[in-house]
Amino acid sequence: MRARKGLCGRVRGDHESWGVGSVRTRHCAVVGIVLAVLGVSACAADRKAGPEAAATSGPVAAPRNLREGLLTQERLPKGFRLTKVEADPTSTAASTTPVPIASLRCDELEVDSFMTRHAPPLENVAADLERTPTGGEGDGWFGRELLDRYAPGRAAEVMDAIRGAAKRCASFTTTLTDGTKIRETASVTPAGVPADDSLLIHFTSTFPGASKPFEKVTGFARQGDVILVVQHSSSHEPSTDTQEVLAAAVKSYRSAGG
Repeated sequence: MRARKGLCGRVRGDHESWGVGSVRTRHCAVVGIVLAVLGVSACAADRKAGPEAAATSGPVAAPRNLREGLLTQERLPKGFRLTKVEADPTSTAASTTPVPIASLRCDELEVDSFMTRHAPPLENVAADLERTPTGGEGDGWFGRELLDRYAPGRAAEVMDAIRGAAKRCASFTTTLTDGTKIRETASVTPAGVPADDSLLIHFTSTFPGASKPFEKVTGFARQGDVILVVQHSSSHEPSTDTQEVLAAAVKSYRSAGG
């Protein structure tokens, strides 16, 4: 495994990248990513299917262009701010023989570039976000929102593959370049946002001798053929920021259609 440097100087693997941007690392800060894959249609609400289905009350028109579905400063939750927008859609040259998500190594599932490596989209746009520490908080929140567009039907397949990989990787060990072994877990819960499909993956990473694990949550939502991922990375305390930003991103995308 190649070395990758994470928070607090931890060595992980060099495949960790923003995928369509640069990695932002700030000493022991919380790094988050919003990857959004939302699309052009929604299913009718099923009142018995839970809050996610109930909130999807009809078809959702796609924005005139993909970047219009990104979060804006006005649509961000209180305390967050927009730091950069990559407004021009980027076409992704998909490999003819990518390693599918179903076969990726478990340690790759928790890095931000795994979708562009293992399920390349046709098009994506991005926005960088952050929330600075307030009061007695020790961590800020740094992230990115990505809207990834896939060929018809492909986004649903990608979501199924992500869910399957997370279940396969419920417990695994990552070995760093210095031989240190990190015990890691992944668990899946509903995201509870109004989308065709959504989920949260909760990761924990426990270092030898550590009293508490590092925690991060990655959120995914799909609307038609486009997907959303919010990744909160490496904090000693559980955070609801991922779910909060995910919900705001879904709302922003849905309101931009027409």
